[in-house]
Amino acid sequence: MAADLGLPVVTYYGLHALGADDTTALLAGTLAAGARLVWVAVRSRTVSYFSMVMGAVFGVGLLFTLLTGDARFLLIKHSMMAAVIGALFLVTGLRGGKPLTLSAQQSFTPAKAAEIAAEYANSPEVRRGHRIASVVWGGGLLTEAVVRVVLVYLLPVDVMVGLSTLLTVVTLTLLIGWNARYIATRKRAAVGELVNA
Repeated sequence: MAADLGLPVVTYYGLHALGADDTTALLAGTLAAGARLVWVAVRSRTVSYFSMVMGAVFGVGLLFTLLTGDARFLLIKHSMMAAVIGALFLVTGLRGGKPLTLSAQQSFTPAKAAEIAAEYANSPEVRRGHRIASVVWGGGLLTEAVVRVVLVYLLPVDVMVGLSTLLTVVTLTLLIGWNARYIATRKRAAVGELVNA
């Protein structure tokens, strides 16, 4: 994640320090991030859905920037990505079926994917936990997307390049922290029920 978030920022500020304008430096940062996506896909010989969404968002931001000449579209692409992923979390959390948090958990621990799926299938409490977590993650990412768009039009581009990345880091840290606390609380409650039974 540090490379995914840091590469475009380092590229932007490096070129900006060398005298490049905002649009050129942001385009270079976007192209660097896109090249990293391609490199990771080629190296791993797989393309994840997340990578496809990121690639599409980078492409849309790049297209709008080239058509309008407004460098801010390259910053807004982060909000587009957060909004798309946030909406997916919300929809999968609210509509039933397979919440995105379940897919994420399985992709982070592929050796336990079958065990995780079985636990989800057999436990109403686990299904409820995934639905709640998906809704919280969706709401958090959508909030981040809206805040970033507002800030992009209130602050200078060179400030927002770093602040946009910081906003992503803070949002993910808060969501991961909430997730860890929620899981710990649920585990304590389950142990308490076993003791009282």
